[in-house]
Amino acid sequence: MAFVDELTLHLRSGSGGPGVERLRHEKGKEFAGPSGGDGGRGGNFYVVGSRDLGLLFKYRHEKGFSAEDGEPGKKDSLHGANGEDFTLKLPIGTVLKNLSTGKVIHILTENEPLLLLKGGDGGFGNEHFKSSTNQTPTKTTPGYPAQEADFYLELQLVVDVGFAGFPNAGKSSLLNVLTNASAKVGSYQFTTLEPNLGAFYGYILADIPGLIEGASEGKGLGHKFLRHIKRTKMIAHLISLENEDLSAQAGVLEAYNTIRKELEAYGEELANKDEIILLTKTDMVDEATLEEAKKKLAQFNKPIFTISIFDDPAIKVFSDELVKLLRAKEAKEQNEKMKEISAVEEEHEDS
Repeated sequence: MAFVDELTLHLRSGSGGPGVERLRHEKGKEFAGPSGGDGGRGGNFYVVGSRDLGLLFKYRHEKGFSAEDGEPGKKDSLHGANGEDFTLKLPIGTVLKNLSTGKVIHILTENEPLLLLKGGDGGFGNEHFKSSTNQTPTKTTPGYPAQEADFYLELQLVVDVGFAGFPNAGKSSLLNVLTNASAKVGSYQFTTLEPNLGAFYGYILADIPGLIEGASEGKGLGHKFLRHIKRTKMIAHLISLENEDLSAQAGVLEAYNTIRKELEAYGEELANKDEIILLTKTDMVDEATLEEAKKKLAQFNKPIFTISIFDDPAIKVFSDELVKLLRAKEAKEQNEKMKEISAVEEEHEDS
């Protein structure tokens, strides 16, 4: 399935139903007073986060979505039925921009509906206008109109681990081995033009398009890469040992520092993310060269792993350690969240 990360849709809540003019008919009294009911409320339009990161692809042929209009009022003072609310599921990480107002909404959590567009209230039927001086009013009001606008949707991926590195560093191959993602693999730059995603023990891994020097200035895939990695919780920095010069002092350090420089140039938020280092294609070098490369990268105080997609034991070790890291990170985040909630509750009690 292709990956779609931006889309424009026309979204609309429901209009309120109109109030109606009706007269009550009773035995012996043909016109016994007004009985026109109020119109129903139009449906609200909600958006909700989902872990299905392919949703925008499913919507690519849609013009837009709408909640249901409220029904007109009915006779015998009956209220028109309210319109059905509409809830649009969007991938977590989606940013919606109202192209009319410029307002921006971020979808950051799962299964928490956010009201995007409020449905219009129903109009009043003629019974609403009955008074001591006007026993048979004919006045009614229409329902309030729907809220609607064109929205630009952009998916900024929220993934647990993003594989970053130069083109052809082995990111797609590793993703395939870990998740069976079937990402396209080729021995040339920019095989990956869009992020490939895979599920890994309940976590989401992403093979982010290849980065080159100057990406923060728009070179190569440039901002497309950096936009996708912006909300990645952890960066797995892949450095290929395929080329012999990478075993030298300038090689592995230059490969690491170049990409770190691009992340820092794009913003401090990227530079401060949790990070691990993966030396890939270790089957291309001898043990002494591998150990020397690890020694030179140890100065950055990041967890270092060595892998080759042809080395099943090494893949198993890395897979197990990655799960441990992700679970520990998740537990830490939950603990910090609980502390924040407790602090708010204590502040509320004190006040």
